Amino acid sequence: MRIADFALSRLPRIEFGSGALARLPAIVRSYGAHALLVTGAGSLKNSPFWPAVTEGFKAQGISWLHLTVPGEPSPQMVDEAVRVLGTEAIDVVVGIGGGSALDAAKAIAGLLGPGNSVMDHLEGVGPELPYNGPATPFIAVPTTAGTGSEATKNAVLSVLGPDGFKKSFRDEKLVAEVALVDPDLLATCPPAVIAANGMDALTQLLESYVSSRAAPLTDSLAWGGMKAARDGLLALYADAGDAAARERMAYAALVSGITLAQVGLGSVHGLAAPLGAFFPIPHGVACGTLVATATRVNIEALHTRDPENPALEKYAQVGRLISKQGQLDREAAYAVLIDTLDAWTRALGLPTLAHYGVTPADIPRIVANSRGSSMKTNPVRLEDAEIAAILAARI
Repeated sequence: MRIADFALSRLPRIEFGSGALARLPAIVRSYGAHALLVTGAGSLKNSPFWPAVTEGFKAQGISWLHLTVPGEPSPQMVDEAVRVLGTEAIDVVVGIGGGSALDAAKAIAGLLGPGNSVMDHLEGVGPELPYNGPATPFIAVPTTAGTGSEATKNAVLSVLGPDGFKKSFRDEKLVAEVALVDPDLLATCPPAVIAANGMDALTQLLESYVSSRAAPLTDSLAWGGMKAARDGLLALYADAGDAAARERMAYAALVSGITLAQVGLGSVHGLAAPLGAFFPIPHGVACGTLVATATRVNIEALHTRDPENPALEKYAQVGRLISKQGQLDREAAYAVLIDTLDAWTRALGLPTLAHYGVTPADIPRIVANSRGSSMKTNPVRLEDAEIAAILAARI
């Protein structure tokens, strides 16, 4: 078998394992004695893990400033943080939290040195100037299993409302120096967060596996990640105390970040961006509620317009993997894949788009704003009517 050409972009050093949080203070100290700690609004501070972080910092002689991120970060929030903190002596930025906290920390770390506005670099907004750095060293510690932001080179920033957007500040210089992934941190996640983030991770793995830029290396990672999600997601949703399920989902999320950063995503994430900008829809909910329908529409479009596309066999492979039925023919494998994704969406209690105020009248505007970077690596170019059909089926 000939191995197709591929490129692998920069990755963080990865520290994975139960109890890995104990290593954080020493890792931080290796970059300096002055840290900026970026977290969510309060869940970490109210958790049993907060003393381990702060006491560890004190033991290492680390002083720190603490910035909280109450929701999805905006360009204005990042610019204000850079303005206020730019004169401080900060050797390292530590992001501990979900995707929003990590994305905010990543963007702030990238701009503390240069000091300019993130709007200068945001994709699809403003001048899109090249980012030259330097970035302040960044350490990412995820407390949810979903976005994979600990392994990516982009920080997703949002402006909510009728004229809103959700765009990325993206550059290899933004990649974390260290991704410290401790599955124990998932023990305090509420079920709704586990559900949304877990479906986000699964969607990222599936979309990168069938991406038009997929490569053998990312395929092998995505395959292992999907197997881990198959065995871990529903189990973790049922019981956050299940250590094996925590490990599987922490791994799935990490790997999903690696694969999406290398080969891109697809139509679900293309739609999740405008949905999350125009409506108060959590990103993982958008992915989870769309993925079964989007997968069906992709398969139908491939059958019609590109029946030799390797993504068709890949979708069948995933159907066999998810169902643990390795002998299914293609059509049966497609059916079980779509049915399983749909069943998981229901079992995890993910609502329809109408729950967040989306109506049929909103479809044209969402479709018009869906063709960002994620849609460009969908295995087939979907027509506007096909994208609209995905939305209509989930309202």
